[in-house]
Amino acid sequence: MKRITIVGGGQSGLQLAIGLLKKGYDAKIIQDRTGEDIAAGKVLSSQCQFDAALAHERELGIDFWAEDCPPVEGISFSVPNPEGPSKVVDWAAMLDKPAQSVDQRVKMPRWLEEFTKLGGTLEIASADVAKLEAEAKTADLVIVASGKGEIGRLFERDADRSPFDAPQRALALTYVHGMTPRPEYSAVNFNLIPGVGEYFVFPALTKTGPCEIMVFEGIPGGPMDCWRDVSSPAEHLATSKKILDTFLPWEADRCRNVELTDDNGILAGRFPPTVRKPVGTLPSGAKILGLGDAVCLNDPITGQGANNAAKAAAVYLDAIVAQGDRPFDEAWMSSTFERFWDYAQWVVRWTNMMLLPPPPFVLEIMGSAQVLPGLAQRIANGFDDPRDFFPWFADPSAADDYLTSLQAA
Repeated sequence: MKRITIVGGGQSGLQLAIGLLKKGYDAKIIQDRTGEDIAAGKVLSSQCQFDAALAHERELGIDFWAEDCPPVEGISFSVPNPEGPSKVVDWAAMLDKPAQSVDQRVKMPRWLEEFTKLGGTLEIASADVAKLEAEAKTADLVIVASGKGEIGRLFERDADRSPFDAPQRALALTYVHGMTPRPEYSAVNFNLIPGVGEYFVFPALTKTGPCEIMVFEGIPGGPMDCWRDVSSPAEHLATSKKILDTFLPWEADRCRNVELTDDNGILAGRFPPTVRKPVGTLPSGAKILGLGDAVCLNDPITGQGANNAAKAAAVYLDAIVAQGDRPFDEAWMSSTFERFWDYAQWVVRWTNMMLLPPPPFVLEIMGSAQVLPGLAQRIANGFDDPRDFFPWFADPSAADDYLTSLQAA
């Protein structure tokens, strides 16, 4: 039985570890927090997952929240009129299959429980280089699914795949109860405020039941880059509401009676979206493989982080099983990541496009979706598989050809 050690018990690490146990492997997770610590801590992400990612959880039998989590049934998109309290772009479309968001403070403790129940080994410890060296001597494969601290620096930034070397957004999350529901159907309500940033909000499940997650993406130095001086949960909520009052009155109207789900239901920070080379080398020369955010960290503007993590875990699981009794050498590690990159490159490209000022042809696409329902639905369902955005969302001539064909139809 092959023994595999995974550092980091998040979406990718735990999903992979549980999959390995179910395939008969000896799996070990190393992380610095217990399930109880995670449940009692701050929110970790916004984690809206679309159907293709959720399918991997269903395949493993770890979709424990299908009945309890409120569904995300569609995508809506709005651009405010800079001259008044109206919208210059406003459309919505249903997803073919619903998405969902489960607070990782709910999800990861339950998955850790399942992992240990299935016979996995959980070690609560800080993973440093010395710890990785020890694991590399006894495990057939060491995977790092956490990019923090000194072990994250073992994976070199891939400059060819990382166009940004600085944060592109000031980020904040606010988990709330009491928001007025969207009247037609539940959705990710995405609002683009030119020159200011983005705001999106969607239903989720947290420790205290159904909630809404507010996500703020402020352009650095702009009026939504306003979180550094916020010093309390109450100030965080007040700042969230002030942004909506200032820029998005229709969203502010839904938030007159909101309150925080809990004092830990807030988060603020910033990071540069980064792709790293997938194979790290320990001082001994032993090779380790990166997974998830450790090697492919996206800005949350397109809501792809947890989706990427789930899909990466599925690719790695298939590759491990297919390797059979052969060693997990450096060539195998690189080819395994490249299999994931065949998909992830399109997610990264789309996400990075959305961080830049939209070119005229993209504005035309998003505006045309108001009058071309088939276009709106295709954009909405592209969140499930962003490969479908190419080439027509990235190339002006392809966009023109596509819009012309839709208008003719």
